[in-house]
Amino acid sequence: MPGLTAYTGLLNIGRPKPGETVVVAGASGAVGSVVGQIAKIKGCQAVGVAGGKQKCDFVMQELGFDACVDHHRTAFPQDLKAACPNGVDVYFENVGGRVLNAVLPLMNPFGRVPVCGLIAQYNSTGLSAGIDRVPAFMGAILVKRLTFQGFIVSDFAAQKGDFEREMIQWLRADKVRYREDVIDGLENAVAAFQGLLKGGNFGKLLVRLAPDTTRG
Repeated sequence: MPGLTAYTGLLNIGRPKPGETVVVAGASGAVGSVVGQIAKIKGCQAVGVAGGKQKCDFVMQELGFDACVDHHRTAFPQDLKAACPNGVDVYFENVGGRVLNAVLPLMNPFGRVPVCGLIAQYNSTGLSAGIDRVPAFMGAILVKRLTFQGFIVSDFAAQKGDFEREMIQWLRADKVRYREDVIDGLENAVAAFQGLLKGGNFGKLLVRLAPDTTRG
């Protein structure tokens, strides 16, 4: 499912073209990691955003992104701008919040933004305090003619066969890699989910209920 989400969101809404710059939030996670690798397959520059040096190193060294920027750094907006000297054509949104604020000024005219998640805002109980960014946000959409489109993976369920055929080929050719973060025991499911929302997972988070006796 995360792979199908990455595939359909990027290709249907992001519509990446060779030579374009694709920025991916949550780049070390289950969806974001696949988005960036598909962007590379399609001939794009892939720039990831992740939390911490270890995740950024994984995104570049293991997954093959061109760059990865640590959103924990105070200089994150400047780091992201330096990583995207030609601006941003596609931004795959998984996070929202501070990351979106840093990406928006870098968007090129006619940029596309598939909105897959807003994890930075899931615990919000009301409007955020501080500067009202809606006017600047709407102004950028108008002046730069940006496309923002939210989606749920089931919107593209009919493309599952296409995804499976292509992904099998990419996996066999070692063009796509993945990582699983396995937590043992149903009693740890709540803590695992809380860790997911805080960015504690590394790759696809799974809770294993019992040992898999089908594998040696």
